[in-house]
Amino acid sequence: MTTEPESTVEEHSLLLDDQLCFALYAASRAVTARYRTLLDELGLTYPQYLVMLVLWDRGATSVRDIGTALQLESSTLSPLIKRLETAGLVIRRRRPDDERSVVVALTDAGRALRDRARRVPPAMADAMGLTPEQHRTAKALLRRLTVNVTGTG
Repeated sequence: MTTEPESTVEEHSLLLDDQLCFALYAASRAVTARYRTLLDELGLTYPQYLVMLVLWDRGATSVRDIGTALQLESSTLSPLIKRLETAGLVIRRRRPDDERSVVVALTDAGRALRDRARRVPPAMADAMGLTPEQHRTAKALLRRLTVNVTGTG
């Protein structure tokens, strides 16, 4: 038996400070702005950094799989990958067995950038000021919220 969460007057308020959406929005902007200062030194934008994280983790990956991992449409992802290719960090190639599928792979420069990027996560952890338990809890809550809102999972 599933129980619905109880509603409170505050949850249905139209006051800005009572809106979870605004707290999420403000936090997202603040975190992304802090990332920007760190990523500028790497020559990456935040979305490009996310693509690089997928490639550093998985190696050569199809554009479709990168999009799935990042929850991005191909029309958003393709320009990001083109800019990474122009910067010499990745190469794109069509799969020989399926000409419709494009695989993205790291170049030597893209692999080398990983070492410089290793300082980003600890710097962000320091900036966020959360305990390891708070960090795990925040991630779990945000993932649950995403699943609930999108109806995935």
